[in-house]
Amino acid sequence: MLLSDIRKNQKLAARRSPIYERNRFAKFMIYFGITFWAAYFVYIGVMLFFAFSEGIPNMEPYHILNCGLPFFLLIDFFMRFLLPTPVQEIKPYLLLPLPKKRVLNALLIQAGLNPFNLFWLFLFVPFAWLSVLRFYGIPGVLGYCVGIWLLMVGNGYWSMLVRVLMRQKFIYILLILPVYGSMALLEFLPETEWTSRFYMDLGEGYIEWNPLAFLGTLAVAIGLAGVNRWVQGKLIYRELARTEDNKVKHISNYSFFERYGIVGEYMRLELKLIFRNKTPKSNFWSFLFIMVMFACALAGDVYGSNNYMNYFICLYCYCVFGLMTLSRIMSFEGNYIDGLMVHKETIYNLLLAKYYLQSIFLIIPFLMMLYPVVTGTVSLLTSAAYLFFTMGPIFATIMQLAVYNDKTAVLNGGFMAKSQGNTMYQTLITLIAFAAPLLIQRMLTFFLPETEAGIALLVIGLATVATHRIWIKNIYVRLMKRRYNNMENFRNTR
Repeated sequence: MLLSDIRKNQKLAARRSPIYERNRFAKFMIYFGITFWAAYFVYIGVMLFFAFSEGIPNMEPYHILNCGLPFFLLIDFFMRFLLPTPVQEIKPYLLLPLPKKRVLNALLIQAGLNPFNLFWLFLFVPFAWLSVLRFYGIPGVLGYCVGIWLLMVGNGYWSMLVRVLMRQKFIYILLILPVYGSMALLEFLPETEWTSRFYMDLGEGYIEWNPLAFLGTLAVAIGLAGVNRWVQGKLIYRELARTEDNKVKHISNYSFFERYGIVGEYMRLELKLIFRNKTPKSNFWSFLFIMVMFACALAGDVYGSNNYMNYFICLYCYCVFGLMTLSRIMSFEGNYIDGLMVHKETIYNLLLAKYYLQSIFLIIPFLMMLYPVVTGTVSLLTSAAYLFFTMGPIFATIMQLAVYNDKTAVLNGGFMAKSQGNTMYQTLITLIAFAAPLLIQRMLTFFLPETEAGIALLVIGLATVATHRIWIKNIYVRLMKRRYNNMENFRNTR
């Protein structure tokens, strides 16, 4: 009963939000993306069956896939990192005569019943239908799917625990090291392969409806849910108490920016915004971690001679932080937008500062790309072309959102912070900024050799960088024409 009431309240809150109408396009894009990936997962499931049948004929395909279950769980764990932290709207319910534990239980049950936990079944159901059905019939397929669903529920609670703790201190990301490190150790020690054997037996237990397999998985999921309830209960009271940390550990003035005048002052403001506020700081370290993970995949030559995937990963390392940060450009400033509008050309200098700072941050992925360049995974020309193309056309495209973003983002929101969905413009421009470079390169390589295509990308990027003051001035002029409408919307969404 409480679970249905909470769900009704969430739907009413979404409908009564002043940004409800603007999020309809974003919802359409989300549904389109879900449909696309569901079809893609079905295709992968069918292809894996034929690949395993032909590539490893001495083993059954479902045995091979079960050995790789840790890999799917790891992907699912990091996929959830890209999703918003689940909004635990427990604060208003604490004012009612309801036990806190009961409300937390309802919210955790809601997380366990999240449809996202069923999404992997688009891959596993067609695979099981082709490989398991002929040996165990429909009961075997059903048991396998139920077991996979329980695994994903437990993995969801594990991911939620890490994400909620990371909202307090990013160092809690290190919790994954002993878990996945021990699994890797048990797998890759000489003559062990205990991890893959365990999951192969676990998957077969699901197929054969072995009670121990289901009870063990269910016990782990319930245990993780209990840990989540305890941790989130502690954090709720910490936020309600609003304990302030008055101990100043270190103050960074970034005085070296003083030589750059007013733009340097706004670069200092931008750095303080990122590193002194919980939400921007958490976003920064999260995207930096993702960037490092993909750079390691590229350095490890995971994709071999697949140049398209290597180019995709290289581009992703360069633009992931800029795209995710600049897609919310002016949203954090919505908390104090009235002060920024006092002086003439303040916003113009702020936009310049944001552009320069994001360009400086590109040094990090460039240094990460040096090892793949040395090993020959990607060429130095490709790395430099993506660097300047990101600094030029990609940033120029995504910074257009400064004109249309009119929704305030929370600076220090914890895991109870209000949700801020993407607008139509954010979704559309982000997709264009991310997909256009790959499409442009594919078109260039179709008509030109790879080296000439890289040079063309480099020239386009350098030309856009050289004219950055022109297109930033254009953004500023268009923004000022909408300033009163934007300021009103910023105030309404604080």
